[in-house]
Amino acid sequence: QVQLVESGGGSVQTGGSLRLSCTASPTTYSRRAMGWFRQAQGKEREAVAGIDTDGSTRYEDSVKGRFTISKDNGENTLYLEMISLKPEDTAMYYCAASEKWWYLPGLSPRFFDYWGQGTQVTVSS
Repeated sequence: QVQLVESGGGSVQTGGSLRLSCTASPTTYSRRAMGWFRQAQGKEREAVAGIDTDGSTRYEDSVKGRFTISKDNGENTLYLEMISLKPEDTAMYYCAASEKWWYLPGLSPRFFDYWGQGTQVTVSS
């Protein structure tokens, strides 16, 4: 059974920073394509960032230059470093892993099979 456990969410003020972590088990899933998504209250889940097995990354336009996705395969952990946070970044953030894809065709949720429970990020103005 695949488990993804997120941590690192919290409340910050505009301009603040947070680092989210996601630990994957079994460990092999941390080596496949993984991603971060978010869902604000009353809105649909949207992609934030994705990372391929070789470390190639892609980002949703609104977070480019502010968020950085990375993986530590030795620790089976996915990270999302977030700086210059804005109130519109407020959402539940979810880690996701793919069963099939090692190189993501895109950042659609349909390419991901496993999801964590989420960690809340709140940015106040």
